[in-house]
Amino acid sequence: MRIVRVLVRHELRMLVSLVLWAGRRTHGTGDGGRAFGYARGQGAVMFGFAFVCVVETLTMSVLLRDYPAVHRVWLALDLYTILFVVGLHAANVVRPHVLDAGSLRIRRAVHVDLRVPLEKIADVRRELRASHERAEGELDLAVGAQTSVTLELTEPVSHLTFLGRRRHVHLVRFHAEDADGLVRAVRQARTALSPGNPGSPGRPGRPVPDLPA
Repeated sequence: MRIVRVLVRHELRMLVSLVLWAGRRTHGTGDGGRAFGYARGQGAVMFGFAFVCVVETLTMSVLLRDYPAVHRVWLALDLYTILFVVGLHAANVVRPHVLDAGSLRIRRAVHVDLRVPLEKIADVRRELRASHERAEGELDLAVGAQTSVTLELTEPVSHLTFLGRRRHVHLVRFHAEDADGLVRAVRQARTALSPGNPGSPGRPGRPVPDLPA
């Protein structure tokens, strides 16, 4: 039953993403956070795949026209596949990475939503990688088979996989269209949180004592 609930929730989120995409809106960016997209690198591939699915649907409709029962089942599967592909691209567009005053929210469509507190970030850098080997404690979120940002953490954070299995990760690699801008913004946000910064939220600077007259 747990897997069924996960799959139903996944499909509902995909449908919501289609609605948001049609309305040119984004998810999770309404509280003053700064959004960083990542979908542009695979948009052409996704639409190419959707076009192939449409061609297959038309072809199978012709081949199965004498078998109406089979044709209806196959048509339903083909239409669902097209909806899934377009919905996946929509989810990538409307669910960007989000940086706010306290955390960096790293996302990948409706499959990954990892919130990393800024104080747990040890290092962030632009690092273009086209190959990734699975390793314990590392999370690779490639787009178009590449990642462009590497995030090292001072301590592991909890990540839930698609089927709900909990993993602890201390290094995250992901893609952002404006990788340089994201790295700069994260570094500035971390600096604003440093204890010695008088402007840090919740960390007021030391008061200056009154000098004798």
